[in-house]
Amino acid sequence: MHKLVELAKSAVENYVKYKKVIPIPDDFPKEYLEKRKGVFVTIMKDKELRGCIGTYLPVHKNIAEEIINNAILAATEDYRFPPVSEQELDSLSYTVYILNEPELVKNIDDLDPKKYGVIVTTMPIEDIIEKKFNGYTIPKLGILLPDIEGVDTVHQQIRIASMKAGIYPEEKFLIYRFTVEKYQ
Repeated sequence: MHKLVELAKSAVENYVKYKKVIPIPDDFPKEYLEKRKGVFVTIMKDKELRGCIGTYLPVHKNIAEEIINNAILAATEDYRFPPVSEQELDSLSYTVYILNEPELVKNIDDLDPKKYGVIVTTMPIEDIIEKKFNGYTIPKLGILLPDIEGVDTVHQQIRIASMKAGIYPEEKFLIYRFTVEKYQ
């Protein structure tokens, strides 16, 4: 098991059992302590989604902290599922996705649902980050990771991400793409 996946698993198990956030292990690879990137953690049970939460841009000090926090949130705060119970822990598997920086898509021919994840948003990401919106304009944003089983076309990918964001077909939106480093 990759160190990043071990970290996600350990974070979930410790939190579910003891309600404690684990520290980063002393021997953790330095490369994940020196970089900041968005991270998604997916939890599966019997080949079915059990939780998935992430950040498309970093919000924590480093990749390791991003993994710990998103793993705990995937296990306890994914609104689609009840919190993971201690009895389930032995039957869970984890995938960690390290996201590369999103780039604006000018032509949907530049997308490939197997290679790129997408972000569909009603406002430029830069404006969202800098909070360049007033109280009347709340940005909508939906993310879909790449290479999702059953998502075979760009149009499916955009439709699903738009639905997640609550973006209606008649609304104007921007599309960003990103690649991931996937660890299982």
